[in-house]
Amino acid sequence: PGVPGGGVVHADGPGAGTPWVVSLGDSYISGEAGRWAGNSNNSSSSVDAGGPTAYYDNATATAEQINRCHRSTAAEIHIGGGVSSLNLACSGAKTATFTSSDGYFKPGIDFYNSGGQKGQALMLQEFAATHNVQMIQLSIGGNNFGFADIVQRCVTNFLTSPSWWPNYCNDDSAVTSNFTTTNITNQTNAVIGAINNIRTAMANAGYTSAQYRIVVQTYPSPIPKSSGFRYSQSGYTRQSTGGCGFWNADANWANDQALVKINNAVKNAANTVNATAGNVKVLDLAAAFNGRRLCETGVNLMENSGKANWTVAGASDATEWVAQIRTLSTVFG
Repeated sequence: PGVPGGGVVHADGPGAGTPWVVSLGDSYISGEAGRWAGNSNNSSSSVDAGGPTAYYDNATATAEQINRCHRSTAAEIHIGGGVSSLNLACSGAKTATFTSSDGYFKPGIDFYNSGGQKGQALMLQEFAATHNVQMIQLSIGGNNFGFADIVQRCVTNFLTSPSWWPNYCNDDSAVTSNFTTTNITNQTNAVIGAINNIRTAMANAGYTSAQYRIVVQTYPSPIPKSSGFRYSQSGYTRQSTGGCGFWNADANWANDQALVKINNAVKNAANTVNATAGNVKVLDLAAAFNGRRLCETGVNLMENSGKANWTVAGASDATEWVAQIRTLSTVFG
């Protein structure tokens, strides 16, 4: 409604108007790979659900608001009915804002503000001031532990060592340094800081802690343990066909050690903040993809699934839910 002097009173805001849910964080929640629906070594047309426009999230759906954040139309925050949703997450994000080595802006869960670029907490604060945000869904911490670099190291070691003398990644110093007691404590504290930044953003926007909930999600297991692979670790089929080049021992370590330690850090951070705030919950996704993981027995590539493409009824039950790890045809290429 209009007010004297020509101003406008916003009907929406803390506790008033249409309810919204907002997602913050990294690629696991931004919708990275949201255009893909299954894996294929044939034409990608059978598994491409969105095309290059899948990540276009600006007002006119013609480009990304932040290049390479990959805020997909299939991001989890948008799936479901009856609630308005906003995706502020960014693929590659850590708890703190940074610029990647190839020059892409990666907003963290903070109040960074420079040259028109803003942190995710600040973006949330500005949106929540004029919208009734009732839930914030957060996925953060994996990149703090060097998730992508660890995967790259494991696949590289698989491709550059023979099955009779495997070079494991789980004992490489570049990997183990991420899981020292000191680093686990540091990254747990970083996630605590991120969650508290969300609380600060909401307080700045005019909310009490009783008016919204923060849901912190853990990370799903992307590959099975050694007994669950449908490709042998002998030869290079596991990577060249399946896109899952991990030695058995490294796959077991990834599930039993790395994933557990990362997820425990996330859960401990959430529980620490909740002890004070009382409005922080954990959504444990560790086993969410089990039975549908990359190279797992029981599912397959689209061309080996008996389904023509991703839209066929039952395709999601017969195909993988994790995108292949892509490499060049030769590791030294």
